Amino acid sequence: MSILGKIFGKIFPKANAAQPPAATTTTTTAQQPAGQQPNRPATQPQAAPVGQAAPAATMERVDIEQVLDGMPGSQKLNWRTSIVDLMKLVGMESSLQERKELADELGYTGDKNDSAKMNMWLHKEVMKRMEQNGGKVPANLKD
Repeated sequence: MSILGKIFGKIFPKANAAQPPAATTTTTTAQQPAGQQPNRPATQPQAAPVGQAAPAATMERVDIEQVLDGMPGSQKLNWRTSIVDLMKLVGMESSLQERKELADELGYTGDKNDSAKMNMWLHKEVMKRMEQNGGKVPANLKD
């Protein structure tokens, strides 16, 4: 699993845990002959892959700020501006090596030895990707 995928995995399921799963449209009738399978749709909706935007009209936005503020330890960590603290908050390793791998994964083209610039870019890019994948991110966290 990608590093960004791990971050998403820690944030998005928690927000959706209280929501019922989407209903599928399987139909059966009382007069269906024995041994036959009920009618099933040919395809089922697929989630957008990590890093790609899913259709906004068919999904409910996850309030990223609310989810992260509700995590244990959020009061001690400055996840709003620090990629290191964001990674720590979701229970991930936040070493320089992990952040460099995340930078590679997200297509960072700057100098990875300038960790301050890389970290700022990573934080903004992660927030942008969360929004593209169903997250509601406050404007001040995207700029």
